[in-house]
Formats: sequence, C-alpha cells, structure tokens
Amino acid sequence: MSTSLPALLELLAGDLSPGGVVSGADISERHHSDWTRQGPCPPLAVLRPRTTEEVSRVLRRCNAVSQPVVVQGGLTGLAGGATPRPGEIALSLERLVGIEEVDTSGGTMRVLAGTPLGVVQDTAERHGLQFPLDLGARGSCSIGGNISTNAGGNRVIRYGMTRALVLGLEAVLADGTVVSSLNAMLKNNAGYDLKQLFVGTEGTLGVVTRAVLRLYPLPGERLTAFVATDSFEALVKLLAAARATLGGQLSSFEVMWSDYYEYALEQLAVSNRPFGVRHPHYALIEVEALDPAHDTERLGDFLARLLGEGVAADAVLARSLDEAARLWRVRDAAGELIPRLPNPVAYDISLPIAAMPDYVERITREGAALLRGRPAFIFGHLGDGNLHVISSLHSYADLAAYDGIVYGALAGIGSVSAEHGIGVLKRKWLGLSRQPDEIALMRSLKAALDPRGILNPGRVI
Repeated sequence: MSTSLPALLELLAGDLSPGGVVSGADISERHHSDWTRQGPCPPLAVLRPRTTEEVSRVLRRCNAVSQPVVVQGGLTGLAGGATPRPGEIALSLERLVGIEEVDTSGGTMRVLAGTPLGVVQDTAERHGLQFPLDLGARGSCSIGGNISTNAGGNRVIRYGMTRALVLGLEAVLADGTVVSSLNAMLKNNAGYDLKQLFVGTEGTLGVVTRAVLRLYPLPGERLTAFVATDSFEALVKLLAAARATLGGQLSSFEVMWSDYYEYALEQLAVSNRPFGVRHPHYALIEVEALDPAHDTERLGDFLARLLGEGVAADAVLARSLDEAARLWRVRDAAGELIPRLPNPVAYDISLPIAAMPDYVERITREGAALLRGRPAFIFGHLGDGNLHVISSLHSYADLAAYDGIVYGALAGIGSVSAEHGIGVLKRKWLGLSRQPDEIALMRSLKAALDPRGILNPGRVI
C-alpha cells in the first residue's frame, strides 16, 4: 500500500459525514469481533458512512491502494465473518439506517442495509403487514447482514430463507461502482438476477446498501403450542402430522433436545415450568391464525389427537401473548446463553431429518473425550433440517479436534452451514459441502468482481 494509513484516513474523513472515521483508542471493543468473540482484533479504523454515495467513496479509496476492508452490520454473526483480521479497516453500516418506502398495495418495503431487523418487522406491522424473517437477534442484527448471510430463522418452513424475501438490491462493488437493481416486482425475468450475487455471499462480492423486501399479510394472531415427545421418532411423526393438518398456517416448528431445554430453564430462572416431567425432546409450534377462535380450537383438537395417539407425551397451548412469549423465550435464549458458557463454540449445520438421530449419537459419542462431562446442547429448526450445536470446551486448544468431529460427521450427508454462513471459522470445511468445481467457480466470481481482493478477504473461500 503506497498511501500511508494516516493519509488515507484523512482523505476518507473528507469523504464522510462528521464522525465517519473512528480510529485509535476511540474504537469501541464491539468492533473487534462478531458474536463468537473468537480471535478479537481491533481494526485499523472504523468507517461509518451514512449514504450509498459515502460507501462508494470509501471503497473507491480503499481499492485504489489495495486496503482490505471488513464489512460490519449488527455483529451478531457466528462464523467470524465480521471479525477484523490484522491490517483491515472496518466498514460499519450502523449509520446507514432507515425505512424509505412501504408500498401496502404491492406488499414491499425499501430499506437501508444498516436498519435492524426488529425495526423492519415493527414498521411492517404498523402498516398491517409482516416481514416474516425472524431471529432471536432481531433487535440487533441488521437487514444487510441478514441478506449477506442469507439468514434463515424461525419461519423458514413457511416463508423460506432471506433469499426468498428479497425482490431487489442496491450494492457497491469493490471499486466503488454502485449496482442498483431495486426491483419491486414479483415477476422480472429480464436478464440475470443480479441480486443473487450479493445474497448469501457474505460481503465478499459487494456491500449491500439498500433492499426491496417482500411483505406478507399480517396474521390475525399467532398461536403457540409447546409439545413434549419421548422419542425422536415421535418428534418426526409430530412434524408430519402438523404439516398435514395445519398446512400453510404452520409457520414454525422449533425443536430442543432435553439438555438444551433444561439448561435454558435453569439460566433463565424459569420457576413455572411448562411440564412437570423431563422428556427427551420438545417442539415449539407456531400457527398463523386466520380466524383466531376457530384456529385455536382446531390446534387444541390437533394436540388432543396427538396426545391420544401417544405421539405427544404432553402439550400446552398458550392462551395469551404473554404465555406465548414465555414459551418462545426458552428457544430464543440461545444467543444470550452462549456467553455464559466457558470456552463456548456454536455450530449451525443441516442434514436430512432421517440422518439426525445417528448424527447426534455420533458427535455425542466421539465428542465425549474432549467435552469430559460437559454437554452438547442441541436445538434447531427441524422442519427445514437445520440443527444448532452449542458446546463448552475445556480449552480452545481442543477446537480443531472438536470441529473435526462435528463437521466430519456431515461428510457426504449435510452442510457445514445452514444459515450463518462460512465466514472465517468454517472456511477449511467448505469442501465437505461443496465440490471442487463449485469452489473454483466461486473463486472466479470473486476475482471478476474484486480483483484486488479487498472485500472481506479470507472469508468463505
């Protein structure tokens, strides 16, 4: 890099709004890593643009001198993708926020990339609509981060991944070129669908700055049931019955293995437990009611039938929004529970439902020697084949070996990343889920759009 860092920062300060360049001791520790807290590293500086034009100026300057840039949104990621590496400048989108337009007739919203997911959800609801993407980190994660990682969340079974909820995008390439493809139509087959270059590619091909999101009608009410089963086979039967009986109204089917459920109740100090007896598995079922009174009765009848058939061992149906929130609190607590564990590691994998029992048994058995009495907490989105594994290592010196157990057992049957992305932490395992020719094509795309390799270098590939 021929231009010195002070000189580059001086130029950037002139390009950005006041407060747009933060350096030295003024850099907050929150910019040192994502939610994993693994390998924290202070960036050389934090750049905080307010507009797409400012993002363009930043990347044009950095590209000219081959200055590496790491893009940061809400910093809730679990793959190390937003954690700075030595010599990188952080490009934070925390000031690129705002809802620009809500089209109630077309069911769309145009939003800036730094806007928190929770703000998008609340704005849609104020217009009698919903943006159905939902994550436990909804109050902190940004919509740009959701798009760049193709986030999944709790309602994939009904609405699909983030990719299915994005109609158009604006993104800035590594050289500062602004690609504006803010399509708001459901049908548009005019040439390549360019937004797919930036959805799920983790900021390696361009920085998302705006998006047109697809909205859906707001349900009359969301009904929540909590069901206990005494075997995984019963859990699968419960899912099949829910799909057959509840159809398109089934919006979530979240599962928890017993160890996770008990730990969450303990850490949350829950005194009013949903069930008096411990069971091996639990399912949290959400239904979008068209007619709340009728659908509540129908869901109650469904649960009664499953209890009578022995598929469900026990069940409760939330009778109020507060009761539903308490049930969801246990499932949503994963993000806040991770930091309470010593040396925590979190995994986000997917595999066929039929392969799950053998997979869980294998990683539990093979991981026992490393965990030495510490449990592996398992929960996830059964309806879309996504499991999360949280463990507590005695030492991070065991991390590579434990990664080998968790990811190695997926070879030939599943994916090392279901919804959190590859980032840095899973990069060496990408070959277990992608063929060599696929990875070669990824490298070709990267070289074409970012020939100097300044955007999130060392992530994904």
